[in-house]
Amino acid sequence: MTFPDDGRDDPGQDAPQGSDVPLDEDAAWRAIVENYGARAELGVAEPLPAASTDPAPAVEPAEPVEEPVGTSPFDTSFLDAQRAEQERAAAAWHDEGHFVPPEPPPVPATTPARRLAWIGLFGAPVLMLVAVIFPLTYPTWVSMGLVAAFVGGFVFLVATMERDDGDGFGGDDGAVV
Repeated sequence: MTFPDDGRDDPGQDAPQGSDVPLDEDAAWRAIVENYGARAELGVAEPLPAASTDPAPAVEPAEPVEEPVGTSPFDTSFLDAQRAEQERAAAAWHDEGHFVPPEPPPVPATTPARRLAWIGLFGAPVLMLVAVIFPLTYPTWVSMGLVAAFVGGFVFLVATMERDDGDGFGGDDGAVV
């Protein structure tokens, strides 16, 4: 459902109730732009002057208030406290020293069968790749032996893996701090 826009273009519609003089929006905007950046003086509010027909602004710009050097019109106590906290944290960090991790445990020794399985798992594909890169032709029994070494190494390593019958999360309490 639409409603008629009867009084939309009426310039007197924006005027305050009980006033016969329409509000001069251009003069009000000029006053805002001319006073942009000036500090507002808190005190008794003065009503806007009546609209004038001359192009001069209706309101004279207020003189900017001179502030002593080094002061700010904004409260910076929160930012100063944050800056001081960062400086304290930076000073504490430099006093910490450097983290030196403990020596890692030695690599566990493996059995010769496991070493042979790892060689079959990785060595057989490398030799096949060499045959493809350099046009080499292996005898059939060497090719079958490389495939058997790969499959046998994989099956042996999977069959001899440590088994955890728990819930699959290792059974420990997590990370140690």
